[in-house]
Amino acid sequence: MWFWLAGAILAEVTGTVALRFSEGFSKLWPSVVVVLGYGTAFYSLSQALARGVPIGVAYGIWAAAGVALIALIGVAFLGESLSWVQVGGIVLVIAGVLALELGRSSHAA
Repeated sequence: MWFWLAGAILAEVTGTVALRFSEGFSKLWPSVVVVLGYGTAFYSLSQALARGVPIGVAYGIWAAAGVALIALIGVAFLGESLSWVQVGGIVLVIAGVLALELGRSSHAA
């Protein structure tokens, strides 16, 4: 089930990076990658949910990992920058997802 969630994250990140290069869907191949990336992301996320990942945890991990990866890709490859406030925001998003997961674990016990 976690394989599907990881696939959803990677597909969503791929689609989002391609969105940057699609120039408002005016470029064919990046636009095709956007559609395929998001389609694959939603299919993979649905498979993770069908295999038992709770929706709040799955969506939280998907969103937090996507935000963090896109921000890092933007800095590393697209000439974007991050302020310390933005880095702190990413850390808070990840901490929130961890709290969701830890809360689920302690609730089940």
